[in-house]
Order: sequence, then C-alpha cells, then structure tokens
Amino acid sequence: MQISVEISDKIEYNEGNKHKPAAMSRQKRGNAMENYNPLLVGNDSPAKFITIGEVMLRLTPPNYEKIRMATSFEASYGGSEANIALALANLGVDSTFFSVVPNNSLGKSAVRWLRSNDVHCTPMILSTPEETPTHRLGTYYLETGYGIRPSKVTYDRKHSAFTEYDLTKVDVDALLEGYDWLHLSGITPALCDNCAYFVLRCLEAAKKKGLTVSFDGNFRSSLWTWEEARDFCTKCLPYVDVLFGIEPYHLWKDENDHSLGDWKDGVPLQPSYEQQDEVFQHFIERYPNIKCLARHVRYAHSGSENSLKAFMWYEGHTFESKLFTFTILDRVGGGDAFASGLIYAMIHKYRPMDMINFAVASSAIKHTIHGDANITDDVKSIRNLMNMNYDIKR
Repeated sequence: MQISVEISDKIEYNEGNKHKPAAMSRQKRGNAMENYNPLLVGNDSPAKFITIGEVMLRLTPPNYEKIRMATSFEASYGGSEANIALALANLGVDSTFFSVVPNNSLGKSAVRWLRSNDVHCTPMILSTPEETPTHRLGTYYLETGYGIRPSKVTYDRKHSAFTEYDLTKVDVDALLEGYDWLHLSGITPALCDNCAYFVLRCLEAAKKKGLTVSFDGNFRSSLWTWEEARDFCTKCLPYVDVLFGIEPYHLWKDENDHSLGDWKDGVPLQPSYEQQDEVFQHFIERYPNIKCLARHVRYAHSGSENSLKAFMWYEGHTFESKLFTFTILDRVGGGDAFASGLIYAMIHKYRPMDMINFAVASSAIKHTIHGDANITDDVKSIRNLMNMNYDIKR
C-alpha cells in the first residue's frame, strides 16, 4: 500500500503538454492506485462525485480590516465548485475536482490545498505559458464584514489559466468516465465563451452516461448581466436532476408571449411556504427531469448575525427546514456548504426532512469556519446541529 500511495503522489495531476486526456491516464493506472483517499478505507463511498470549475487564490486582510488599511493578507484558496468537492471529501465522499491552473508555485499550491483535504486531482491540468499566455491563477480579495458592515469581494480573475486554456482539447467522455454524480455552477460559464461551451459539453456527456447532475445558478453580477445569466442557465435546465436556487432562470408564464411575465415575478426574497411551493410546482411542470429543487433563504440581522432556513421540493412534496440563527465568523462559501450538505444527504439516502435540515445545518456550521470551504470531517457534529443539540461533545 505504501508503494501505491507514493506513486499516486507523483502522478496525481498532469502537467502542460505532457498530459493525456484526463480520465485515460487514470484508467491506465489500475484500481490499486486510483484516487487513493485514506478517509475511504473501511468506509466505501456510495457514489463517485466530480465537479468542474475554477479554483482561486483568496487574499483577506486580517482582523476584519479593510483593504485600504491592510499591510498584510491571509492567503487561502477557494471557488464554489472546489468548495463543494472539498466539503464532500472531508465527509468521506469520493470526490474529484477538475480545473486548469498555471504550472507555477501558485497553481501547484492550489492543487496541494485540494489534495490535503482528500480531493482527487488526477484530471487537473497544470498548463504551460504556451497554452495559457497570461499564465496566472485567478485571485479574489475579501474584506470580512463586522457588525453593520457587510463583507465585500473584489475579483481579479480575468485571463486566468482556466479561461485561457483551450477546453475543446478536453475529452469530456473520458473525463466523466466512472463517475456517478457531476456538479456544475453558473459561475463557470460566466467566465468566458470557452468555459460556457465546455459546461454544455459536460452536461450533454453526463446525461448520455446517466450521471446524476446538480447545478447551482450562483449569479455573479461582476461576471455577466442578469439577462445573460438567465439565458444561459435556462439552457442547462433540461440536463439537471438536482437544482439549487430558483434564479437565474427564465420561467415564463407563456413561452410564446414573454410580456405575460415570469412565474417568479413578485416573489419576495423571503417567501412564504405557499409562495415557494407554487414556484417549485411551475419549475417541475416545465422541467419534469428535475428530481430535487432546493433553495436557502437568508435573514440578515446584521453583518455578523444571520438566520437561515430552506425549502426543498422532492418526491412530489415541498419541505421547509428549521430556522437556524448564528453569529458569523466567515460568510463566504455558505451557499456551497448548503449544496454539499444536500448532496451528501441525498447520496446517503436521508429522509426528506433530514436532507433539508442537514443541508442548512452544514451551511450554518460553515459560517463559523475561516476560509471558503466547510472543513468539517464529523458528520455527527452536523447532525447534532441539525437536531439543535449544542452540548459539548466529550
């Protein structure tokens, strides 16, 4: 076993022009060395999960400082899809992440961060300067909010290796071979046309292969307009089994007469059960391929205290979770933690009310953890919060 781990460590990811189609090299290695994760020893994962997106460097001024006052920054890594892979891997799910990073110290450090949290990076590409001329890792700056001051994010991600790499060279059939679940988000197609086309190719391949597909719209106003997001993300809906959020998508009352409006028009950000159930029913009527539809609802009492609950349509019924109120240490990644919590609960066949409460509890716990991702490797701690049990565990 020790030999196989050492070999896996040397060939876990592919560098520049030397790489072969991502999943092909994985197949040739054989099962003994494939995607070694010590958390899975004696605890077989019920599904093999893969997600695709951009991983970024995150720079944060310490002690709630503003950027203009900062003399130092705390460095970490994150990105919506990477956060979900990392959260699931920490909970023992066999999780793989695909992206392109520059073959330099920053790119390798991002891969190292993922692998240190038991995320498989076998298909990842470390690009050369010839393949990605700007040769950079996307970056974002986070000012952490405090009290009445909200958090603020500034992106510096244009011309990243992931957006400059020619993704048409990736064999998506080989990339998705052997997996059961694919997760994508609306952030990736917002980056550039290259990424948008890649997402559509992955969705088409995943459905042909019979994978469960989850999708989170994750609108980012700094990347594209509301209408651009709605137009593209609506194209994705016929391929989706598990949908997170009710925006940004078109849900026209009449496909032939858009002047009649969208079924979501006028629905508040904090809807009643009846309002949310009606919207869910219209989604399912239009897209019967969707097996589960969930969205969380946030109540921001201040920049430091929020409440969360969620609604979920599943197996013909709409469910409403408990309401969780908490003090915020780091809000970024809360939506990703909700998604990873629901995916985990679905993979492990929780009952519907437990599914949605586990998802909200996962998000609530993430708000108490520094960094982008929900680094919680104890399912019991999430279940205890789900049951609102706050006793010290000894």
